[in-house]
Amino acid sequence: MWFIFALVCTLGWGLADLFYKKGTDENDRYSHLKIAVWVGLVMGAAAFILMFFTEEKMTPGTLLVNAVRYAPASLCYIISMVIGYAGLRYLELSIVSPVQNASGAFSTVVMLVWFILAGQVTDIGDEFSALEMTGTVFIVAGVIALGIVEQRLSRNAEGTDEARKYRFGALALLFPILYCVFDTIGTAADGIILNEETGLGLSEIDVLILYGLTFFLAGIIAWVVLRVKTGKFYNPFAKTEWPKACAALAEEFGQVFYVYAMAEKPMLAAPMVASYCIISCILSRILLKEKLKYTQYICIAAVIIGIVMLGISEGLGAAEEAAEVALLN
Repeated sequence: MWFIFALVCTLGWGLADLFYKKGTDENDRYSHLKIAVWVGLVMGAAAFILMFFTEEKMTPGTLLVNAVRYAPASLCYIISMVIGYAGLRYLELSIVSPVQNASGAFSTVVMLVWFILAGQVTDIGDEFSALEMTGTVFIVAGVIALGIVEQRLSRNAEGTDEARKYRFGALALLFPILYCVFDTIGTAADGIILNEETGLGLSEIDVLILYGLTFFLAGIIAWVVLRVKTGKFYNPFAKTEWPKACAALAEEFGQVFYVYAMAEKPMLAAPMVASYCIISCILSRILLKEKLKYTQYICIAAVIIGIVMLGISEGLGAAEEAAEVALLN
């Protein structure tokens, strides 16, 4: 099921990226904080629903202890996301998303090293099939190549008609690069935390609750900062703010499937989920009319090929398991 979960997450977060861009005002220096308020509202609401309507109950003491234990991962995610929101003011979505999501490749490497040191993985060949490894290489290579292509476009656009699109050049690329660093730490931490043998003993529901409550607190802080900086209260329910609401809902939708995918196959799910930048690029081309170069299409094709390989491998694995069960019966 990890493949289905990761695929649904990829679609959800690709859609969220589109609405993040639509909800970003280039002339509003506090646009990223307003998005953080909405994400905090949605994730907080989801966390409270899970707390009161699921069988898994946490006492206040347990909740506090688990929140402290999960804090490194959740804080890295929140920092990376707010940085990403800020970067959308200066760069096109088709540039920001691919550079940010190189984190999927880096986090896989971090998790692999950790699991080897912890004795979870002794032979990579036994852990993953050749098709899975090949598909992962295609995804990672496609995402990283797309980031390199975008950097070159940024550098070559100076002095051209596209200068406004890339007007902050390498400086603006610091936003997605910093996002990548923090998201790498957060994703790797999630894969380790959710692991049954080396993790912290937190279930998927626990992680969703803890992350949601942390982001809810971050949203409240962002709302207070807006009040202090602007001198007036920000109304997230104004009609003009609907793209931010849609982005937050799509973000939480993807988050649910992300957690379950990472709990099952973190080293394969991380790079696949990171490929949601491909969905972002396609949607930005169709709906935001952002033009793509032929090199970008090549990168997109590589990622799609990799995802198809993982899907085929998962299907073959399920068929083999079904055949073994049938023989035993």
